[in-house]
Amino acid sequence: MKYDVVIIGASAGGLTTAISARKFYPDKSVLVIKREDIAMIPCGIPYIFGTLNSVDDDILPVEKFLEPLGVDILTDEVTEIDPRAKLVRTASGKEIAWEKLVLATGSKPVEPEFPGSELEGVYTVPKDYRYLKEFRERVKTAERVVIVGGGFIALEVGDEIRKLGKDVTILVRSRLLRSSFDREFSEMVAERLEERGIKVVYGQVERILGGESVERVRLIDGSELPADLVIFSIGYRPNVDLAVKAGLRVTRYGIWTDEYMRTSHPDIFAVGDCVEHRDFFTGRPYGLMLASTATFEARIAGANLFKLQIVRENRRTIGVYSTNVAGLALAAAGLTEEAARREGFEVIVGYGKGPDRHPAKFPDTSMVTVKLIFSRDRGAILGAQIAGGKSVGEMINILALAIQKRLTASELYTLQIATHPLLTASPVGYQILQAAEDALAKLRT
Repeated sequence: MKYDVVIIGASAGGLTTAISARKFYPDKSVLVIKREDIAMIPCGIPYIFGTLNSVDDDILPVEKFLEPLGVDILTDEVTEIDPRAKLVRTASGKEIAWEKLVLATGSKPVEPEFPGSELEGVYTVPKDYRYLKEFRERVKTAERVVIVGGGFIALEVGDEIRKLGKDVTILVRSRLLRSSFDREFSEMVAERLEERGIKVVYGQVERILGGESVERVRLIDGSELPADLVIFSIGYRPNVDLAVKAGLRVTRYGIWTDEYMRTSHPDIFAVGDCVEHRDFFTGRPYGLMLASTATFEARIAGANLFKLQIVRENRRTIGVYSTNVAGLALAAAGLTEEAARREGFEVIVGYGKGPDRHPAKFPDTSMVTVKLIFSRDRGAILGAQIAGGKSVGEMINILALAIQKRLTASELYTLQIATHPLLTASPVGYQILQAAEDALAKLRT
């Protein structure tokens, strides 16, 4: 069996690579190999506990996307890549030849290594359908839930489980969403969680206590938290085992790729969570686990499989995030103020705040706060953070483009916008323009 393109993985990165490959190279044969017979929508996993009625409501319909395009799908596990022979071998004994290979192998949760982590009632949050079905049933019977971690998934899962009336405690080492937001936004979300009835505790796990099942979490300061269920959301690691065995260049952050998503083998590409990313401003390598980033990289890989096209390349990664926790929408792009200063940038910060409808009496109005970070030397935008209502989700995409195009405070201040009472903030008080104006005033002092 031989294909022009073989893609290992069928989540956001693999799926999008296959779609792009067929659109740019319609005469090429494409095979997607997926390990799981049922794939999950990764970003929707936290919502299986509260908002969605079942795990089955969050299934990714891989076949629906790919079969109309003529992409073949194989459910099997790749056990070996042979770069010289250009073959992959699977657990069922198949050998499949390829001209171009794409690794979209994703990531897996960091497993807790504390004493007692083996007890019943200790979970992580993987993208595994059967595991999640059993996990969801266990949540139903628990009354006291402790979630270890302060990132997006930890907060989203905690918020969803709280909707079931459970006693939820989030245990975080320093502050919430620290890698993506500055302190004032962390405090904003902590306050909203506590209003929702979720306790936020600052500390570190020493061990998990109990008989056969978890009963308590002991912290290093000696205090204990009662728990029927403990969920560890302490990060994810790239799935790089196949790449390592194949002799590809792999770093602590994932598989190395160039600007066209090629690995150290010229005919093997990689995209998504399994890949090392490089910061847009500093070029430093780091790990980033976002479906939106995976699809961005997949479009680049799919377009460049057989013909390098200079206009479609990855010129480093802007981390662009959004979430909704306890009814508060949060979004961020680029560097935080704290990170920018740590990197040595001299920065100016601008703020804008106001309702996202006008007049503010409309029933779905939310107060929106925008923080923009600019370099003092030329006023180029370095980062953005927003909190408010649902409009935040698209506002951050505007600002991500501004960062990508290296717009200045002056250019954002003169941004020409459309407004409507039912859809946006007032043109007089549009928060992005307010924040740019605030920064400009500071730049001139």
